[in-house]
Amino acid sequence: MAAKVAAIIPARLGSQRFPGKVLHPFHGKPLLFYVWESMTRCHRIDQVAIATDSHEIQRVMSDYGAEVIMTGSRYKTGSDRVAAAAEKVKADIYLNVQADCFGLKASVIDQSIRKFAAERKTGFGTLARKIESDDELFDPNTVKVIMDKEDRALWFSRFPLPFIQDPSLDQRSRQYGYLKHIGVYLFKKSGLKKFAAWPREKLEKAESLEQLRILCNRERISVYRTSMKTVSIDSLQDLEKIDSL
Repeated sequence: MAAKVAAIIPARLGSQRFPGKVLHPFHGKPLLFYVWESMTRCHRIDQVAIATDSHEIQRVMSDYGAEVIMTGSRYKTGSDRVAAAAEKVKADIYLNVQADCFGLKASVIDQSIRKFAAERKTGFGTLARKIESDDELFDPNTVKVIMDKEDRALWFSRFPLPFIQDPSLDQRSRQYGYLKHIGVYLFKKSGLKKFAAWPREKLEKAESLEQLRILCNRERISVYRTSMKTVSIDSLQDLEKIDSL
C-alpha cells in the first residue's frame, strides 16, 4: 500500500520583515493562495492543509476552498506548527511547505516524495538547487547547505558555506558549487514526532534555522538536488521576482 502523504503549510501574520505578507494581494489573490494551489497540483500528495493561529487567514483561505487547521500561537517554528497540525491529519509522510516559497513545481515535489518514500531508514528530507550569483550567495535570506558524498546534509547556514580561503577575482558563486536550500521539509511520521519532542537548540536559534535541530540531534537529512527556481518573499521588493518564474 502506498504511503499517505500530507502537505501542511504553516502560516502566520506576524512576519517581522514583512508583516501580514501571506495575505498580501498579488494579481488579485493573497500570496498564500499560490503556495497552497501549487501543492494541490501534486499527484503524490493526498491532503493539503494550512496550519495557522490566525482567524483572518482561516477566513480568507477557507473561501478559496482550502482546509485550514487552527493551532496555538506558541509555536516558534513552522515545523513545530506542522507537528501540532499533524495530530489532526493522519499520514505516513508530512511535508512542511514554507508559506513564502514561490515557484514550487508539482513534478519536482512528486519526484522528491518518491525518493524520500523509498529511503526506508531516512526520517528527514529537503531540496536544494545551485546558487547562480553572488547576490544570492551573500544574501542572508538565502540559506546555504553543504552535503556529504551521499547527499546528506552536513550543515545549513545563512553564511556562504564553504568559505573560500583564496578566492579569485571572479564571482565567488562560480568558484564552488554552492547550493541554496529550498523551503520544503519532508518528514516521516516518526521523524516529525522526534522533531517536536526535541528542545530548540542554541545553534538553531542563532541561525534561526529549524532544520539545525535535526542535525544537532545526530539525525540525517537527505537533500534532493533540483534545478527548480524558487523565490522566498521577505520584502515588498521580492514581489517583482515572482513574475519571472
